[in-house]
This record gives sequence, structure tokens and C-alpha cells, in this order.
Amino acid sequence: MFPDLVKIGDFTIHTYGVLVALGLLASYFTAIYFAKKENLDAKKVENVIIFAVLGGIIGARIAYVIEHPDQMKSIIDYIAVWKGGIDWFGGFIGGLLTALYFIKKYKIPIWKAGDIAGVSIIIGHAFGRLGCTAAGCCYGKPVPDDSIFKDIAIKFPQHPDTAAPSGISLYPTQPAEALGNFLIFAVLFLMYKYKKFDGQIFAFYLIFYGFERFLLEFWRGVTPPLPGIGLTWNQIITLLMVIAGFGIIIYFMRKKPSEV
Repeated sequence: MFPDLVKIGDFTIHTYGVLVALGLLASYFTAIYFAKKENLDAKKVENVIIFAVLGGIIGARIAYVIEHPDQMKSIIDYIAVWKGGIDWFGGFIGGLLTALYFIKKYKIPIWKAGDIAGVSIIIGHAFGRLGCTAAGCCYGKPVPDDSIFKDIAIKFPQHPDTAAPSGISLYPTQPAEALGNFLIFAVLFLMYKYKKFDGQIFAFYLIFYGFERFLLEFWRGVTPPLPGIGLTWNQIITLLMVIAGFGIIIYFMRKKPSEV
């Protein structure tokens, strides 16, 4: 909606980049806060965060480029993340693999790290989706004229850095996901104090976000359904997230208290 936060001549500060930066800061301070609550070495956790963010950005951009080759007109387009255009699941995988390496390197308890990651990732993701709203990426499908959602549809202006089609009423998938993510963050933040075992917060993160994203995919206009099954590859991943989340909970609930 507002791709340029500041524009003076040829100098431009993109709203997307500012909101993503705010999201990274929110994730960082949340992670450090809970690392101290878990009596972990904050410096080691900080290093994991830094490298995970770098791995996540690389993974997110690689996945986006693979998914949208038609948007790559020049060499700069392949790396222009400041204009919008990253794939969250690519970032999740890239960040996860990088984080696992350094968690093992620093000997940080993996399930404690998972809980910290769950509550930290979702708050950064919420700000990121506000950035998507500004940049027009991850846009929704066109809203039919007779739809009950017509009054809340959003239209994007004509802009060279806006990915969404201009002047068309679209489902507000970006702000809807941002709101959902803020709500998930609030729930996980409150749950953290009362968790019964390490890994519980991470499990509920997988369940809550997986369920939210699975539903939103029906209204997103970016990723087409896979032939034969009617679901997008994002929905396949989110279903696996939900299953994994329930699997973690069942696994720890079946263990004896002395084994947890």
C-alpha cells in the first residue's frame, strides 16, 4: 500500500525494509529475553540468532527466485530483498538449518532453543507481513463483486516496486496474517511461563501458525494449487508443521516425568 516510506530524489527508503528490520529487532530482543529466562548464555544465543537470520535471508531469497523466475530481469533483481520478495518457508528452512548447526556447536539444549525460536520467530514474522502489505508481495486473490469480503478488500497503487496487480480489489491476506501472527505471539508469550516441558512452545507455534497459514492459502493469489490435489505446496508444508507440532506434544506427554 505504501511501498516508499521516504523518497527524496533518487534516494528511497522502502517501507518493506524498515518493517522487516523492526521485525528482526523484535525477534532478537524476544529471544534474548527468554534466553535469560532459561538461564542460557545470552552471547551464544545472540550468535545463533545472527547466523540464523543470515541463513534465513539467503534461503528466503533463493526460494522466492525459484518460485518467481519471471520477475528476475537483471542480476540485481536476484538479490533485491529490500524491494520485497522473499519466501517465508525458504527463510524458515534456511534459518532452521543454520540455527541447528550453531545450536549443536554451542551445546545449547535443543528444545529450549526451539521454544525461544517459536515465540521469537512469530513476532518478527508479524512485522514482516506488515512489510508485505506495504510492498504488495504475498497478495491475495481478486475478491468477487458479490463477496461478503468486498468491504475489507485492499487495492494496490501502480508502482514499479509493487508486486501486486494495481487497482484490483484483493483479499487482504497480508494484514490478516500479520494480525494472526501478533495474536499467536501474545498467546505463546503468555503460555511460556506455564509450559510443562521444553519443546511445548515450539510445538504450539507449529500448530498455530501451520493452521493459520493453511487457511490463508485458500485466499492467496501467489502460489497456484498443485495439480490433482487442489492444495498449494505451502499448504502441504503447513500440514506437516501441524502434524509435527502434535507429534512433539504427544511424545513428551507420553514420557515419564523423570525422562522429560
